[in-house]
Amino acid sequence: MARILIANATIFPATGVETFTGDVLVEGNRIAAVTRSGEGAAAARPADARVIDAAGKFLMPGMTEGHAHLSFENVTATENLITPTPEAQAFATARGARALIEAGFTSAYGASEAKMGLGVAVRDEVNAGRLPGPRIRAAGLEISVTGAMGDESRTHNPRIGPSLIVDGPQEMQKAVRLCAREGCDNIKLDVSGDPFYPGTPAATTPMSFEEIRVAAETAHAYGRKINAHTRSIAGSKACIRAGIDGLFHCEYADEELFDMMEAAKDRIFVVPTVDLFHQMATGGAAAWGITPKVAGYMGIPALLEASIATHGELRKRGVRHLIGGDYGFAWSPHGGQARDLARFIDYYGYSPAEALICATRNGGLAMRDEGDLGTIEQGKLADLVLVAGDVLADVTILTDPSRIALVIKDGAIQTGHL
Repeated sequence: MARILIANATIFPATGVETFTGDVLVEGNRIAAVTRSGEGAAAARPADARVIDAAGKFLMPGMTEGHAHLSFENVTATENLITPTPEAQAFATARGARALIEAGFTSAYGASEAKMGLGVAVRDEVNAGRLPGPRIRAAGLEISVTGAMGDESRTHNPRIGPSLIVDGPQEMQKAVRLCAREGCDNIKLDVSGDPFYPGTPAATTPMSFEEIRVAAETAHAYGRKINAHTRSIAGSKACIRAGIDGLFHCEYADEELFDMMEAAKDRIFVVPTVDLFHQMATGGAAAWGITPKVAGYMGIPALLEASIATHGELRKRGVRHLIGGDYGFAWSPHGGQARDLARFIDYYGYSPAEALICATRNGGLAMRDEGDLGTIEQGKLADLVLVAGDVLADVTILTDPSRIALVIKDGAIQTGHL
């Protein structure tokens, strides 16, 4: 069995324990031992282990992208998801997976893809060792309803968009079964509206409760996770009542919704979309025609303010956040997901350590019900990132690829700059 010893590192275990200096021994795909310096470290070092001297470096669990669109590459409009061929988008999906693993994201919790089988195909290739990439919970097409987000058709111009369009519980059940048949691990519903769709603004809720409930029951019957694009108050409440696992966005809230989310906090995960809108509101998307003035017309600043208020309150109530969300746009490219850490600190009030736990421990819990991922503890899966620099002093160093010294996934070295 292959052994790797990471010695003399500053270890961030993501368990709530403060960092400490010590060694981590990896055997096979598991963490075999975590030893503090001065507490028998020498005795815990097998003679046949490959030793990596990590003195002065920061060792943390691998991060999870909590709302992954691996096939989205430099997207500026929905047309970028519709017109490319599946063959071209398969390569884009593979590039997205590679960008994540090189940035220290050893897991990707799928939201949706531009075509049904893209995430599944790349997941299988990564699992077979033929492509570099993170652990992937693969998603397929989003499921939406007529006239809502994702419905690109008009009566005079029917078009196939990046969604399955259904109406009513029976059609919804069939769509979820189709996603399960095609190998998807995650199912995604478009419950609410969106600022990119003027006909259904963010505060609207086109999907009915019965459609959401049937989708959740069907997904769970197949052992799949189900997630929802939900910005509206009514949509998020319906998701909680229906048993949705992951709630994406959730900018708008009231006291009843806060109470519902707090009551469900051990069951749900919430993933804000913050960097995408931060860039749009502050000029980061201006090169692609979305200036702060245009973003104002779209209602982005107000949506960002609502996000700050809502997710700051959810943090206080202990609702589990994941980082990531809608990366793959031109102004929020894959590999930059660690930008969210600074946004979580500046906008939502997290400490650096708490933000890192959102990226690591919380992500691991979302990825695997077994609870064996996302922390540095004996017996856990060996997904680890070694960083040149003190991440707790400056989380932005995780956005610099040259500072990612080593990435280990499932006990195997993936990439690095040692």
